[in-house]
Amino acid sequence: MESVLSKYENQITIFTDYLEEYPDTDELVWILGKQHLLKTEKSKLLSDISARLWFTYRRKFSPIGGTGPSSDAGWGCMLRCGQMMLAQALICRHLGRDWSWEKQKEQPKEYQRILQCFLDRKDCCYSIHQMAQMGVGEGKSIGEWFGPNTVAQVLKKLALFDEWNSLAVYVSMDNTVVIEDIKKMCRVLPLSADTAGDRPLDYLTASNQSKGTSAHCAAWKSLLLIVPLRLGINQINPVYVEAFKECFKMPQSLGALGGKPNNAYYFIGFLGDELIFLDPHTTQTFVDTEENGTVNDQTFHCLQSPQRMNILNLDPSVALGFFCKEEKDFDNWCSLVQKEILKENLRMFELVQKHPSHWPPFVPPAKPEVTTTGAEFIDSTEQLEEFDLEEDFEILSV
Repeated sequence: MESVLSKYENQITIFTDYLEEYPDTDELVWILGKQHLLKTEKSKLLSDISARLWFTYRRKFSPIGGTGPSSDAGWGCMLRCGQMMLAQALICRHLGRDWSWEKQKEQPKEYQRILQCFLDRKDCCYSIHQMAQMGVGEGKSIGEWFGPNTVAQVLKKLALFDEWNSLAVYVSMDNTVVIEDIKKMCRVLPLSADTAGDRPLDYLTASNQSKGTSAHCAAWKSLLLIVPLRLGINQINPVYVEAFKECFKMPQSLGALGGKPNNAYYFIGFLGDELIFLDPHTTQTFVDTEENGTVNDQTFHCLQSPQRMNILNLDPSVALGFFCKEEKDFDNWCSLVQKEILKENLRMFELVQKHPSHWPPFVPPAKPEVTTTGAEFIDSTEQLEEFDLEEDFEILSV
């Protein structure tokens, strides 16, 4: 274990101006739906990147499952990238895309609560403990490397236990996003009209486009949309490059999960044909809540030089992420996909109105009926069998 830790141990270097290495160009840099002019807006770009929550390998947390590993160095990079994508969705949900972070500055209480969702403890809903143990239901042993689709499936299932954030997580199948299914999952009755809680409206489908009474009665459950893709066989097909970059321009963008074989990164934007990413491969010591109930967040924001890689060096297995807080955001996303993605002869993915007739019926996911809390439920891997195994798009093993 010591040799593994030393292999993945990196020194965190703080740069006073970590954009000096970027070319002096008039090109735009796109970061999660926002553009920055590199030549004149370096400080704004710096601030935008450092505001993203950055999750890395950690050590010295309580053993996973009681007797498992106490560090995820060497195997947890894709889980950390999944955490970063989800954290960005929660930031957009509670604080908005324009929220910024400043070192040593007091932050909103929602920010602290979001951060606490990801601490490395078994009672935190999106901790490395919960993700690793939920991965057992996806056929992954604790300590085994995940691919992008596995992480997407794990996040979808953990979100069922997260009542505070109340996210609807949709993971597309067969490169196809179904509008009808998403609207069926996200349209919910207000609590005042439904004493049973946020039950999906089975009768409200994408075909109900009229401004009738039913549509006005429905509220929208914030959507985390994840689209796992395979954009080639052994390497990314260049025909997908422009469409892939277009996704980072969309205001709903949460970036992409991917990287190289067994080496995951969280891609947040691009400059020309180079992708900009946050790298989880730095091992830091476990951080817990302090006596006052807050978390020291200094190690959860990347102040390192933002790394880049040529898009053609990307492994073809990726997962795109999008966040739609309101129904109009999803409708706008559908319009952008129609305009920018579906115009290509070889499309990255399909967007269809109706649920395909040859697919099994769509049933919105629901929390399993158990008497324990989510954390206790997930501690028991025997009870994970009712979750379907959905493992299709994986980064290739070496």
